[in-house]
Amino acid sequence: MKVIIKPRHISITLHVLIWGVLLLLPYFVSTAASGFKIGSIPGLFFTEAGIIHMAIFYINVFYLYPRFYNRRFWFLYILSCTLLVFGSFWLKYHIMAAWFPEIMRDASVYKFVFPPSIAVFIISIIYCRIVDSIRSEREQKEKQAAQLLTELKFLRSQISPHFLFNVLTNLVSLARKKSDKLEQSLIMLSDLMRYMLYDAQGKKVALQKEIEYLSSYIELQKLRFGSDVQVNSRIELDNEDDQYTIEPMLLIPFVENAFKHGVGYNKHPQIDIELSVHQGLMIFEVRNKFEDEPLVNKDESSGIGLSNVRSRLNLLYKDSYTLTINDQNNLFSITLTLKLV
Repeated sequence: MKVIIKPRHISITLHVLIWGVLLLLPYFVSTAASGFKIGSIPGLFFTEAGIIHMAIFYINVFYLYPRFYNRRFWFLYILSCTLLVFGSFWLKYHIMAAWFPEIMRDASVYKFVFPPSIAVFIISIIYCRIVDSIRSEREQKEKQAAQLLTELKFLRSQISPHFLFNVLTNLVSLARKKSDKLEQSLIMLSDLMRYMLYDAQGKKVALQKEIEYLSSYIELQKLRFGSDVQVNSRIELDNEDDQYTIEPMLLIPFVENAFKHGVGYNKHPQIDIELSVHQGLMIFEVRNKFEDEPLVNKDESSGIGLSNVRSRLNLLYKDSYTLTINDQNNLFSITLTLKLV
């Protein structure tokens, strides 16, 4: 059974330990023969003063500071804190007068009786400021995480309709040809949509699932183009690579881009896709020949896939990837190197 220790429980435990040691200090460092004294101060008075100090600390931390420590009520805060500290002086004095009159005969002891109230109050303010700083930093991180999650969700939602648009365009082409491959293509499309709707909604997916999704998309394209397009794909994985995860639908935009721009105006279209993973390092390469396309062929969705994947890489793998894109000599190529976890 796994035991979960919450930060709040740790904080309470530390407070109990620290105050417990302070209140019982005379009984740890002194003896009954000396009345458990620390210097000239009896152990019992030391403990009673410690309880007063504890009250100063927590009254300021849980009541005065949260309610009045701001620009609007600063005068009330100063007044309340002054009354708190001087009230502790009054209480200590009357405790000494009633139960420990011997302390009052030695005026030099007063510097160990009254100033600690001021010291504890100052410590309580420092404690509040530190807690405020930690809380503010945590809230800022939570806010940034929420903003990143919102942006990531938007990017994921954006890639799905873009992907479906391209796939449905392929199926329309098969339907116009009245191809026998249309039924098989629709079955593959249903598998891809199942992945998009159910498996790709979490934070990350198993690497093997993403590869299966990628392979299905490549096969779908092969059914559409047949022998008109030469598609070479190679995937190499180590035996332990099934333990890694990856952002869903991260690789597909590169392959989509290759089929979209590498087919149509080329006499001999060829697309090469290579993926290898070794000891958690993934290298993904996609290459396609291309010709300059007429401007009328460019639509508003051009570039959405690559722009989207760049944004997701920056959000999730900022310091763990390199992306190289080249388009020289009518050969477009991308190389993505990614450290998997």
